[in-house]
Amino acid sequence: MTDHSWLKSYPEGVDWNMPIPAKPLFTLLDDAVTRFPQRPCIDFLGRIYTYGELDVLVDRAASGFQGLGVEKGTKVGLFLPNCPQFVICYYAILKAGGTVVNYSPLYSEPELLQQIEDSQTDIMVTLNLTALYPKAQAMLEQSRLKLLVVGTMSEVLPFPKNWLFPLVKRRDVVRAPNDASHVPFEELLNNEGGHEPATIDPENDVAVLQYTGGTTGVPKGAMLTHANIFINTIQCGVWFPALEPGAERVMGVLPFFHVFAMTAVMNMSIHLGAVIIMHPRFELDAVLKDINKKRPTVFDGVPTMFGAINTHPKLQDFDLKSIKACISGGAPLPIEVKQRFEEQSGCKLVEGYGLTECSPVATCNPFSDDAKAGSIGLPMPGTVIEIVDRDDPGKVLPQGETGEICVSGPQVMAGYWRNEAATRDVIVDGRLRTGDVGYTDEDGYTFIIDRIKDLILVSGFNVYPRHVEDGIYQHPAVEEVTVIGVPDEYQGQSVKAFVKLREGQALGEEELRTFLQDRLGRHEVPKHIEFRDTLPKTMIGKLSKKELVAEEEAKLQTSPTETPAA
Repeated sequence: MTDHSWLKSYPEGVDWNMPIPAKPLFTLLDDAVTRFPQRPCIDFLGRIYTYGELDVLVDRAASGFQGLGVEKGTKVGLFLPNCPQFVICYYAILKAGGTVVNYSPLYSEPELLQQIEDSQTDIMVTLNLTALYPKAQAMLEQSRLKLLVVGTMSEVLPFPKNWLFPLVKRRDVVRAPNDASHVPFEELLNNEGGHEPATIDPENDVAVLQYTGGTTGVPKGAMLTHANIFINTIQCGVWFPALEPGAERVMGVLPFFHVFAMTAVMNMSIHLGAVIIMHPRFELDAVLKDINKKRPTVFDGVPTMFGAINTHPKLQDFDLKSIKACISGGAPLPIEVKQRFEEQSGCKLVEGYGLTECSPVATCNPFSDDAKAGSIGLPMPGTVIEIVDRDDPGKVLPQGETGEICVSGPQVMAGYWRNEAATRDVIVDGRLRTGDVGYTDEDGYTFIIDRIKDLILVSGFNVYPRHVEDGIYQHPAVEEVTVIGVPDEYQGQSVKAFVKLREGQALGEEELRTFLQDRLGRHEVPKHIEFRDTLPKTMIGKLSKKELVAEEEAKLQTSPTETPAA
């Protein structure tokens, strides 16, 4: 029987046993429109949309999508950066009865092709930008894709930006053809909004096909039902009782096509009746200026964003004290990054944890002095965290023992799209196997040691990259670090660290190894250290290992065979 030890540590005002009814996901918007029709909902580079205005646009887009043939089960792709069209089409697709399929604007053509075919996407929404449209257009010829709905930046920018954009950014704009396979976004909205309400079964109907990052093998589509995402949004909303419906302002810099931002930024903002201060991408100076000017109260980000803010040379010129809740997710939050951000900004920064398969939030630290740095916090309401034996996933381990972290709860996906074998591998006895190694302490807080697949075996000893990275982060000259295992003829594997230094700092390999001697075991100190100007990151800006692993493997394949000396 699972020990619910986290209950004694639960935040005041949050009920782990709270009932959360399953509803269609678009009721988040319907409820917000009813409560706050005149309140601003989106601030896109100065263009303001109220909840009432958004409601009209969503209803028109839903009618437009139904006119294009969208019905129950139709997959519609969003190949967009953060922009008003994303929010409008997201809720419109759901209201029309369709399923949203999120696509990263960074996808290559082969990645687009694979996901379109696997998900059975027939309609794609994109913008007439050179970074997006040519790849989307190519899919009309190479894949099953039948229609492109094409928007423009000019139609969502305020005056005079809407007039200047096509002139100043003309090299970034493409003219889409006027033919049967293209529908201008404005034409999609050219109706009275009288769509046919879709009949939704929240527990079983898939709202979003959200593809995993594909760090191992071919990406898989997590089937997230209306209930999965709706309930996870409510769980996030109650976690910080101090948030006031109709009074909050949320920084929208994380990309909405990623599951973290989709739920914890976009959907939660709508649920709270908040203003989304929306940015197409994370640009440090622009974000700091908007924090200073527009006074957001909530800021969700990934650790590299908070690290970038920490090292801004003129951070003292910006007032960040309007922020009440700062949440870091997507990757482990180094303690040094957390502490430095809190010291410089005066904002409380807590770490949460989730997976695509959990819609995505499973745990979070409370916004109180009880939060434990280095921990991923406590389970969301109605969520159970268990540590199981890695070799026997049906065996739950006692508190304090290390094993694989498993999650149970209403936000756990229905399974992988058209992949029953992978679903059976990851959902065992009703528990979602996360692939993360960790433990829970006596207060119910969960700590991640590392990803199972990232474990490094040095002469038979387990080395967890996260532990090595935490040690390296303690050096004041280090800004970012990624640690991987590389083949070693004698030890089996050895530790290699890729390090990015802070601007103006200098550090040598031996100096860093000497620094680490009292912080790491001998087998954990990196045998190889490589300093770089930049480190690879994922589409949401978290540090990525797979590119570095691929580089090292390529070196082995291309290096000449050494002939032993006679």
